[in-house]
Amino acid sequence: MRRQNRIRAKISGTSTTPRLAVFRSARHVSVQLIDDTKSVTLAAASDAKATKGTKLERAKAVGKDIALQAKAKNITKVVFDRGGFLYAGRVKALADSAREGGLTF
Repeated sequence: MRRQNRIRAKISGTSTTPRLAVFRSARHVSVQLIDDTKSVTLAAASDAKATKGTKLERAKAVGKDIALQAKAKNITKVVFDRGGFLYAGRVKALADSAREGGLTF
């Protein structure tokens, strides 16, 4: 929690550049686009309903899904919030696939 609070103190999202917040549990990965000025979630994606593929493949699919949702709302630039998780494995795969989908951070 201290690590997460330290990161969140430096990162903030706006309506033009929302915060891309990643949550990684033992089984699933979820991500949200958050406007911190209005405290509103603009878009969200998760692999909770996906059953096929490895965890890494499902994380890549979540990254592509959030990029498509962001494009639909004319959002191209975001602030990446890894939420205290190491930038490796599923978090890195999600970030790379979101970049491939058109998001810049």
